[in-house]
Amino acid sequence: MGKINVAVVGVGNCASSLIQGVHKYREAEDGIDIPGIMNTVLGPYHIGDIDVVAAFDVDVDKVGKDLSEAIRSGQNNTVEFHDVPHTGVTVDRGMTHDGIGQYLSDVITVNHDSTTPGGQTADIVGILREREVDVMISYLPVGSEDATKWYVEQALAAGVGFVNCIPVFIAREPYWQKRFEDRGVPIVGDDIKSQVGATIIHRVLTRLFEDRGVQLDRTYQLNF
Repeated sequence: MGKINVAVVGVGNCASSLIQGVHKYREAEDGIDIPGIMNTVLGPYHIGDIDVVAAFDVDVDKVGKDLSEAIRSGQNNTVEFHDVPHTGVTVDRGMTHDGIGQYLSDVITVNHDSTTPGGQTADIVGILREREVDVMISYLPVGSEDATKWYVEQALAAGVGFVNCIPVFIAREPYWQKRFEDRGVPIVGDDIKSQVGATIIHRVLTRLFEDRGVQLDRTYQLNF
């Protein structure tokens, strides 16, 4: 099989970990236990078959930079566990919509001046087609409902699969399911779990209570 060309929307901490991981485990052998990696090989594809060929963001500290530099720029502060070499992929200016909320706007500067490099939204569909992207992965900030739907439309227009990594209802909605089915491309989501975050701990504890004969009426979790 060939490569899986990926476009990343939102070059934040999650995207940084993904990109570092893809490079770190590119040559990993199948069958070896790697912390945090469920499958080195999935079907006919190996981790090394994943190529990030496009990236979009609105942060002036990231737009225009090589992806290897952008993942270490701005407010990104995740653990750096692998030195990502120069990728040749420049972060293009994405669409803002509701992607920058009240609190993010206090720490992230968005360039709204279309006359300045990085200020005008790139031709997303054109880039997806030109770079033969197979899958778009959305790491937009939680709550970016309008921005998510806008990027979904770009993926559909370009005939690209979409992985929705935030809790905006896309993959579970019949409307979007049918549109992706009609287009012949996959939609995956909604939301993803961190390795040992609130969601997976909540789920394990819930199962533990049930296994121990405790009847649960309702549960909720708080994320910090």
